[in-house]
Amino acid sequence: MHKRVMVFSLIESRKWFTVNGSQRLCRPLSSVKVGHMWVQIMLKSSGGRRPKKKTYYRVNDLDRVMELQKKPSLILRLKSIIQSQKNRCILLRDLEKEVGFVQKWNFMGIIEKYPLIFRVAGGNRTPPMVMLTEKADKIALEEDEARVQMEPILVKNLRKLLMLSIDCTLPLETIQLIENDLGLPSDFEQSLIPKYPQFFSVKDVNGRTSIQLENWDSFLAVTVREEKLMRESVPTPKEKSRVLKDGNYCGPFAFQMRYPAGFRPNMNYLKEVQKWQKMEFPSPYLNAKRFELSDPKAQKRVVAVLHELLSLTMEKRLTSAQIDAFHSELRLPARLLLCLIKHHGIFYLTNKGVRSTVILKEAYDGSNLICKCPLLLFRDKFIALTGRRDIDSCTSVPPRFGQ
Repeated sequence: MHKRVMVFSLIESRKWFTVNGSQRLCRPLSSVKVGHMWVQIMLKSSGGRRPKKKTYYRVNDLDRVMELQKKPSLILRLKSIIQSQKNRCILLRDLEKEVGFVQKWNFMGIIEKYPLIFRVAGGNRTPPMVMLTEKADKIALEEDEARVQMEPILVKNLRKLLMLSIDCTLPLETIQLIENDLGLPSDFEQSLIPKYPQFFSVKDVNGRTSIQLENWDSFLAVTVREEKLMRESVPTPKEKSRVLKDGNYCGPFAFQMRYPAGFRPNMNYLKEVQKWQKMEFPSPYLNAKRFELSDPKAQKRVVAVLHELLSLTMEKRLTSAQIDAFHSELRLPARLLLCLIKHHGIFYLTNKGVRSTVILKEAYDGSNLICKCPLLLFRDKFIALTGRRDIDSCTSVPPRFGQ
């Protein structure tokens, strides 16, 4: 059964447009059918011809990723609210001030459902309050150690993010949009940036507070994709190699492909994919001003930029709105949504959750993230108190996080 949804976060150019009765900042694109859902995109008339429709196959495991994170996100947020209080507890009547009237009832349900994590005290003459249980509080103390282990990773990834951008500078508000996805503390501009003056500085650029990279490090100008190739010692491809049905190719400029189960490409399509996989392209860490997006090699470089951006996040995913916030700083193409749809073997677009989200396919095994940083391992341990059995059993720090 098909579902109609509107995905206007990745857009060609910016205009106010009415979607489902509300004003959105977007420009309509063309209509694309997405597996078991519809991504409605509208363009100007094509001379009376019906717009071409393409099938975009849904991956249930990756849709499930978004479903699985709903309750844990509420639990972790309530934990943070409780820990931020002076007495490490919060009156139930004050919870509304923190989360709003509507969300308050979702949190009340979480408190009632998970007595191993949250304990309600008070009553009669004392206003009821919620706090962490002794067991939950003991595990919560391990977050500090996880944050310590995360700091060198965060510094490295923030430097790489700045190196990806034009002039090695990003507005502070743009970084703040993805601070949680990177694993940065909420006050990173005060707690992290000043600790590393050799790497970062805060400057005013065109009236906007921005973070600027202080020095370029060629050793960091290597993508996660390239690091993986070096670890796996990919052999030199033969001049005439067999065309694989999964679209993968063994070569220095190739990307890992994971086509959905229902996708059945013909041989001509696979040959074009192999040709694209063989094509060399400039590094994402070279300044984007040097390239014209009409050049196929520059277009492939954009795919590498998106791949690297997602790879720098903890969970290898960002909402489409977050990616669009980097549009000018990373010189992303006008038709970014179409780029993501075209390369559906690398990226997955899901409309599950509150916002449309772009997921890096190779980072997941089913619904489980393959490599987890120390902070995610801590969160898994805390969420395990709920008795969930669908948490990844990864218990050690992956190679690229072992710093």
